Amino acid sequence: MFIDKAKINIISGSGGNGMVAWRREKYVDKGGPAGGDGGKGGDVYLVADNNLSTLLDFKYKSIFPAQNGENGKIKDQHGRNGEDLYIKVPCGSIIKECKSGKIIGDLVLNGQKLLIAQGGRGGRGNARFATSVKRAPQFCEPGEPGIEREIEIELKLIADVGLLGMPNAGKSTLISVISAAKPKIANYPFTTLIPNLGIVKKPDGDGLVIADIPGLIKGASEGIGLGHEFLRHVERTRILVHLLDMLEDDPLENFQIINDELKKYGGRLTEIQQVVVLNKIDAADELKVEMLKQKFEEMGYDVFLISAATGKGAKELVNYLIQKVGEIPPPSFNIEVAEDKTAFDHDDSAFLVIKEKNMFKIEGGKVERLVSVTDLKNTSAVYRLMNILNAMGVNKALEEQGIQEGDTVKIGSFEFTYYPEDENEQE
Repeated sequence: MFIDKAKINIISGSGGNGMVAWRREKYVDKGGPAGGDGGKGGDVYLVADNNLSTLLDFKYKSIFPAQNGENGKIKDQHGRNGEDLYIKVPCGSIIKECKSGKIIGDLVLNGQKLLIAQGGRGGRGNARFATSVKRAPQFCEPGEPGIEREIEIELKLIADVGLLGMPNAGKSTLISVISAAKPKIANYPFTTLIPNLGIVKKPDGDGLVIADIPGLIKGASEGIGLGHEFLRHVERTRILVHLLDMLEDDPLENFQIINDELKKYGGRLTEIQQVVVLNKIDAADELKVEMLKQKFEEMGYDVFLISAATGKGAKELVNYLIQKVGEIPPPSFNIEVAEDKTAFDHDDSAFLVIKEKNMFKIEGGKVERLVSVTDLKNTSAVYRLMNILNAMGVNKALEEQGIQEGDTVKIGSFEFTYYPEDENEQE
């Protein structure tokens, strides 16, 4: 099965929380804070791998979470960092962010990496907050959350040679003859429902990649038939083999129809060199073959006569393609890749104030995390929490919503009575 588009959700690792702990060592006067920092969350990368040719793996798994950082420990021990997650994709994958629709990466080379989401920073333990004035901080810092993103991966095959032709022109038969590929072959329209890849060995031991693109018909560029879905796979080839069925009434008209569709599709398709291959010559009229061969040569095309079913002329065609691919440099693409700031965006400080009678409910990633990791029985920790919320603008937002002294404020499971700012601050 060939899958050339996939949507996946990736989640980078959250940073571990800092630790509140104390030293109780013999002969150490009065001990002191000894809470370690939390570990950093794992990053998420996409890696191009030339051993993959489809996105089939993403059909069965669509959520990819990286490992979270470990919480800080006692005795100033830091938590372990979460392991980075590397997701393999085929070479030729274009990465888009679903939310913005922007292209954030184009993975062409084997081993090329793209950072999709950076892991959260680990929170600091209470040992990091000790000063000459405040020697026994009773609080720690929560870790940053992981980043969650939905991305779309679109595959554009990176083949050296692309096979073009009307349905039943013999493309699947040809690719089965010149390579080890075993495509489905039958005498009815659209036998090939997916692009088939074949590898032709060169004399130096390297391989020549040939893509059999599903049959194109009139209107393919507008979505008719199958061609529209797969025309994008032709864009990255170095040369095109245009296969014509010599048993058709007018092979030249078929040739023009397909080239018209390439022009309508646009892009690089009209710039790629084409070689014309007249197929099924063993069953065709010899005079018709010779006249058409002469016609295409006058138009400036290199022409080959073959019978894909018997293999006649296939060796000469392969040798020609090997030579041409060696002469034509790989295409370069100016795909506009947007600057990907989202991969590093850990700012979830936005919050929402919801008024419910005399209660004001505050929702938001950072404010809720701060409450969840604060020891609400610890006066120092609560004072610090209130000062942070004030610095974030929570008090100002509550006042804009009309809060009055004595009203109740709820953040997660934490409820407190509101008093004006100057009464909340800790000196």
